[in-house]
Amino acid sequence: MNMMNINLIRQLVWLDFRLAVLFTVFVPLVLLVWSWQVGIQSIQRSLIIYWRTASLLAISVVLMIGNLPVSFFSGIAARVLIPLSLWFWQDLNEEISHTRHSLSQGYQIWRWAVSIYCLGGLAFNLVFANCGLLTRETLYNTCLVWFEPPIAFQKLFLFSFTTENLIFAGVVGLIVYIIYFAVFLVFSLPKQGRIAFRE
Repeated sequence: MNMMNINLIRQLVWLDFRLAVLFTVFVPLVLLVWSWQVGIQSIQRSLIIYWRTASLLAISVVLMIGNLPVSFFSGIAARVLIPLSLWFWQDLNEEISHTRHSLSQGYQIWRWAVSIYCLGGLAFNLVFANCGLLTRETLYNTCLVWFEPPIAFQKLFLFSFTTENLIFAGVVGLIVYIIYFAVFLVFSLPKQGRIAFRE
């Protein structure tokens, strides 16, 4: 692959990372604080479910700091699960759609925007899914480009943590996430169905 293609991929990867910070971190954090201020429980609940699901994206970033190929698969999974977590729950969807408040309008706009972003990013990520099948030693240049934004993030915000500690935290986080998700699928989902507030 020539240098021009590598540079284009690098630009797209950095754009994807910046959009992820905007759509999956900054905006939902503002919406969550706003929902606490105005006390709209359906949006609060939906955003709490979102943050639990989106933690897989954060785990993927930590794994990418350590150049772990499994991060490609966890990142792809996160982009599938995030839209599902926002649209799956019938009771929350109905309550939010009947809420007449500017927060509800903002939430709906963001929900559509982050869903489109995740699905568009999913298509882009799938092009590089084969990177997840390689070892750290055999990763080629177009795979390594994906690790550049997370490593830059580490240098800016996580510089007090060693890469080895972050790798350990990422691996443990991924294992805990998988166990939690499996328990949800096997035990909680059959009881709850698509009702988020059901005990």
